[in-house]
Amino acid sequence: MAPSFDWWAKGVHKGTPVVVKMDNPDWSMVELEGPSEDDFLIGNNPTDTRAKARSKNAKQLTWVLLLKAHRAAGYLTSVASTLASIGPAIRRRVASGRTDTESTSSFENKTVKTRFYNCIKVFLWLSLLLLGFEIAAYYKGWHFRASNLQLQYIFTAPFGVRDFFDWLYSNWVLIRVGFVAPPLQFLANVCIVLFLIQSLDRLILCLCCFWIRAKKIKPIPKEDAVADLETGENGFFPMVLVQIPMCNEREVYQHSIAAVCKLDWPKSKILIQVLDDSDDPMTQLLIEEEVHKWQQVGANIVYQHRVIRDGYKAGNLKSAMSCSYVKDYEFVAIFDADFQPTHDFLKRTIPHFKDNEDVGLVQARWSFVNKDENLLTRLQNINLSFHFEVEQQVNGVLINFFGFNGTAGVWRIKALEDSGGWLERTTVEDMDIAVRAHLQGWKFVFLNDVECQCELPESYEAYRKQQHRWHSGPMQLFRLCLPDVIHAKISFWKKFNMIFLFFLLRKLILPFYSFTLFCIILPMTMFIPEAELPAWVVCYVPALMSFLNILPAPKSFPFIVPYLLFENTMSVTKFNAMISGLFQLGNAYEWVVTKKSGRSSESDLMSLIEKDPKHQLRGSEPDLDEIKAEILQEQKARKKKHNRIYTKELALAFLLLTASARSLLSAQGIHFYFLLFQGISFLLVGLDLIGEQVM
Repeated sequence: MAPSFDWWAKGVHKGTPVVVKMDNPDWSMVELEGPSEDDFLIGNNPTDTRAKARSKNAKQLTWVLLLKAHRAAGYLTSVASTLASIGPAIRRRVASGRTDTESTSSFENKTVKTRFYNCIKVFLWLSLLLLGFEIAAYYKGWHFRASNLQLQYIFTAPFGVRDFFDWLYSNWVLIRVGFVAPPLQFLANVCIVLFLIQSLDRLILCLCCFWIRAKKIKPIPKEDAVADLETGENGFFPMVLVQIPMCNEREVYQHSIAAVCKLDWPKSKILIQVLDDSDDPMTQLLIEEEVHKWQQVGANIVYQHRVIRDGYKAGNLKSAMSCSYVKDYEFVAIFDADFQPTHDFLKRTIPHFKDNEDVGLVQARWSFVNKDENLLTRLQNINLSFHFEVEQQVNGVLINFFGFNGTAGVWRIKALEDSGGWLERTTVEDMDIAVRAHLQGWKFVFLNDVECQCELPESYEAYRKQQHRWHSGPMQLFRLCLPDVIHAKISFWKKFNMIFLFFLLRKLILPFYSFTLFCIILPMTMFIPEAELPAWVVCYVPALMSFLNILPAPKSFPFIVPYLLFENTMSVTKFNAMISGLFQLGNAYEWVVTKKSGRSSESDLMSLIEKDPKHQLRGSEPDLDEIKAEILQEQKARKKKHNRIYTKELALAFLLLTASARSLLSAQGIHFYFLLFQGISFLLVGLDLIGEQVM
């Protein structure tokens, strides 16, 4: 029987001190007095009751305020230390002289990259020239604003009283009014329309998500399927193949293999394939040793290595599916090397397939072990939380279609075979197979309450490469599959959703207008004031969209302004990737594995060797102690990682800061603040101060 509320009046509760420890070591521990027994006594006198209640509320409020004050003091101290470290970091970055042009990675073609950078430099130098021109005109009395440009001064002033500069500036004004401003305003209006359409799409998605949560709608498996799993009756434990594709991911392979080997599923009904595409012999040896270790403790796991790495991840998965024993399995679960499924993952996903023969994919959402590591990971968490909570959940409920995330999902093998299997034609093989399966009539289920832990890129370099692949690949796929979508035997609404919403609006239009509108047109309107961008386009609508984006991650609300600025900053990389994928420019088809940190894997390896000697192999097999020593020696000899300077982002930073200085001449408040903070955001990213700091 649950205790009644009168228990608080009858029981005796002694006050206990509460120890509050500051995160900052410069602050001492503070002991606060907790609630005493008088705070819980309810007397018969109403006056005493109200007085005691007021006293209790005052003590509780004081307690909470003290805790808040200590936390705020810790935050202020950390902010101060961060700001103090920025200056030395900038000096080191500039002194080193390392830029993104020196990167050994070839994920971007150097010719295309140089042309794009040169275009930005042209805008920068033009803006600097115009800024000097405008400042000189300002001090000569040409005080014009966009809304009240007095052209009559140009025509009414006698030529004799005007010097050469006045003549030159007046002709420049006439040229920009007649020839420059109209096309710029037209382009701005086009981008505004695209911006509003995309914002409307995002608003509708959020409203649908609110409706789904209010109605508590979620995929529910058949009751008998769940009962069969719990009791083991009727033999409902289908044959499941689990694949872990990896490539030179030494930092995280142990976590994924261990998590998958601990899946709660009958050993005779599961086979784990470790698909190793590593070209580093030491990494191959370590992964193979890990597989042997789990084989010795009874796991049904095999190691598979390709010598010829054709097709990257798609080729790896395709090779694994060609094994003769695959025909004995009904489902295949896929986990990337940094993913760690919970032990009940299969028991929470497989039941959704029973008696639903048209379901081809069950996708779980991602959660992140390092989402609070730095500002970059916090901002990524906002984006991906919206992607899973809103985009994929809404599309899964309403139309049973969304892009496969490449991992943390279970496929029906028949659906893969009907769709043509894995193809190496793009860098987004997961989206490719999802589109082809949808065109074949297969349905997808998204489970928002089933999470699989993984890592976020902690450095800007790794995140930038990942985003380049994620935004060039869909454009490659769009070019290839457009004829198939048009001729597919699906409803007109599904064709419209896939072509306009899935590809054009969310993969092409979004990076196009983000870069063009906020990074090019907005600064140019400061120098061409006859072309205007309303304040609601610059500030209010973007703020509303950022607010909607951050709703699935409510703890990230303090980062709403950095999120808005960072998304515009990333539009440079996304726009460049989108163009290269759409027109097959540069190395758009090259796959670059996202660098993982695996900060605990090294210590786990050492503790495993020291504490679990029974897992070590004997005889002619390699000794893990020797392997560990070789790893440590190799890590010492390995070239140290460095932060870099990103030239495109720096050029755009100076362009935006120049435009913000010009906006002061025409007293455009909102435009000035937006350009100033956006320019600072580009500056921080250009100096690689946003993510992991290794130098």
